[in-house]
Amino acid sequence: MFLHTHPYEPFLFEGVTKLIVGTLPPPRFTTGELKEGDVNFCYGSRDGQLWPILNKIFKLELLFETCEESVIQRKEFLRRNKIGICDIVASAERKKVDASDLGMQNIRLRNLLFYLEKFPSIKTLLFTGGNSKNDPEYFFRKHLKEHGLQLTLKSNEVPRIHKFVHPNTKNEITTVSLIAPSGAANRAVGSLPEYKKMKSSNSNFNTLDYRVLQYAKFF
Repeated sequence: MFLHTHPYEPFLFEGVTKLIVGTLPPPRFTTGELKEGDVNFCYGSRDGQLWPILNKIFKLELLFETCEESVIQRKEFLRRNKIGICDIVASAERKKVDASDLGMQNIRLRNLLFYLEKFPSIKTLLFTGGNSKNDPEYFFRKHLKEHGLQLTLKSNEVPRIHKFVHPNTKNEITTVSLIAPSGAANRAVGSLPEYKKMKSSNSNFNTLDYRVLQYAKFF
């Protein structure tokens, strides 16, 4: 059984207002066996789409190389825009060593309520996935339930938006369940009526373009 531990501490700082919440990076980030083009930071997989999406939205001209400058660029962007990252899974066990969320077993979650209390300036959680089993929203709902809390629906449109009140700070926090920035979610994007409509109007429109439009509204 492979113990898949999160290789990065939460990226949090004074004044942060938005928090990106995912699950775990691929196992190679835990073992340190990065591929050429991976960036040694959160969402740094060369196959992932979060940083390409943000690169397009903010016209960042990021490097997509395995070097320290790539890491520095991403951290500076996050600080400038008051965006933190705190994935909800601390560790999980896997029979098969891959990046599938469904393959996670014996999952240990991070205490997001603790971090939200420590950084009360956070007003929005940006989930990189929804409420399907082992997605970020799914785990956060489980985390809240353990503390006698639950999400309240604000909008049932995609991406779905919820809210909850932190029991200690009394802050109302909004959650947004974005379409996952992974290739595995492309089929789900392709099935959306809105995407199909845009694609029919422009044959060059693709699933990355759709995510750029969606993410831009919340970042």
